[in-house]
Amino acid sequence: MRSLIVSFALALSVTAAAQSQQTAKTLFDQGKWQEAATAAAALNTADGFALAAEATTAGAGLVPDNQKKALFEKAQGYARQAIAKDRNNADAYFELARAQGRLAQFSGILQSLGLAGEMKKNLDTAVRLNPRLAGAYVALGLWHANLISKGFIATRATGADRNQIIPNFEKAIALEPNVAVHRIEYANALMLQGKKAEAAAQLERALAMNADTFWEKRNEDAARATLAKLK
Repeated sequence: MRSLIVSFALALSVTAAAQSQQTAKTLFDQGKWQEAATAAAALNTADGFALAAEATTAGAGLVPDNQKKALFEKAQGYARQAIAKDRNNADAYFELARAQGRLAQFSGILQSLGLAGEMKKNLDTAVRLNPRLAGAYVALGLWHANLISKGFIATRATGADRNQIIPNFEKAIALEPNVAVHRIEYANALMLQGKKAEAAAQLERALAMNADTFWEKRNEDAARATLAKLK
């Protein structure tokens, strides 16, 4: 009888945790990134901290530039807490890499190259743990595209490879063909290579998809503005 009670209590606990995670995700989808990060981190789970990192990195896109760096560092902290909870959580490594990539944009050349190296390691770990994590392939494609666009020194220092850009995006799109942001980021990578016509085609496909969440609608608006400039 006691074992049945313990099992029932554990089941309730798991259900409550799942519901709380979903509550935090709903807040995030509504654009309430601060509330989402707080609620997710309070769960004290790997998935919760990973979501807190995602929300914080996304939220940094809404604040003035002088506040972004602190948020990217905070997101890294959340991601590292997620990894400490579960070293096999692919999303945690992905979110750490994503925050590092954003932080690199606000860092000096030497620090940014160091962050690029750490980002690549974390993305490689993420796809090793979860080969179907589409967002990680998008990030890898952008990693190669951004570093190549910076010139020979960055390419030589990091091992970025032009031939790895398209395959990573194609992998992501094959896994999640109906996720608009994958095509939007593909367009960004294509523009870095001067391929405006191909970028426009990807943006048009992205805009043909439904945007439901706050972030999807924001991405849609940005894609529409970019497409207008390309035409």
